[in-house]
Amino acid sequence: MGWYEFKPYVPVAERKRQAARRLAMLKKKKRTVAPVTITGRKIAESFWGMSWCDNLERYSDYATRLPRGRSYVRNGFVVDLQVAKGQVTAVVSGSNLYDVKVSITPVKAARWKSICRDCAGSIDSLVELLQGRMAKGVMDRVCREGDGLFPAPGEIELSCSCPDWAGMCKHVAAVLYGVGARLDLEPRLLFLLRGVDEAELLAHADKNLPLAKAAPAGNVLDGADVAALFGVEMADGAAVDEASPRKKKPAKRSTAKTGSAAASAKKKSSRGRPASRNAGR
Repeated sequence: MGWYEFKPYVPVAERKRQAARRLAMLKKKKRTVAPVTITGRKIAESFWGMSWCDNLERYSDYATRLPRGRSYVRNGFVVDLQVAKGQVTAVVSGSNLYDVKVSITPVKAARWKSICRDCAGSIDSLVELLQGRMAKGVMDRVCREGDGLFPAPGEIELSCSCPDWAGMCKHVAAVLYGVGARLDLEPRLLFLLRGVDEAELLAHADKNLPLAKAAPAGNVLDGADVAALFGVEMADGAAVDEASPRKKKPAKRSTAKTGSAAASAKKKSSRGRPASRNAGR
């Protein structure tokens, strides 16, 4: 077959079977593999996974190759993907098994310090951070194009063992989308990949910095809070003025009668009764 000839078309179903066989072969060789599996229609569904994919698609450098990569990752052709500090290595099933390597420049110290400083006082929990449930201002700052946590094309170096001469082949594109899918399961991998420690975002607590949250006014519950807490309605004017003296309520009278009082009452009630018809018989 000459270099100008196209390879015969292989149906997607057959390529999926090939990928499954090749994955089984890698496992049989006792190799630790972590295939990328897409179960729904979306490649990524979490905040971090979707943000990673959005970042890829904002760069025109990648525009022509990304669609084929989406198809590859959706069909399970990324049979192994490993993320380490500054590097992603993967194996992709195509006409053969191809080795892919993506090197990403670690975030510069000054840039990371700027992110931490701008987010200081706004992040209370790593759980909320990793789940992407922080305030919009914080998440926008972390994801900001140019000086956020996501890499620009100039910070990414791509290589693949396939014969495609393009800088980003479909196998590399599939791996980049695979990273987004992996972040759905392990969002901490983004911080590992960029060579930073996410815990440092909690270490800067100066509340006067740009994205800091306003401190709560106090620990006192107002009427609305009390009502919501206990499920009761507060009547208007229910609050008591502490400065005015409280009136003493009169003591309740006892309704119980002593034996002598009961007898006396019985006598009085019998005096006004008419005489019985049988009296004097």
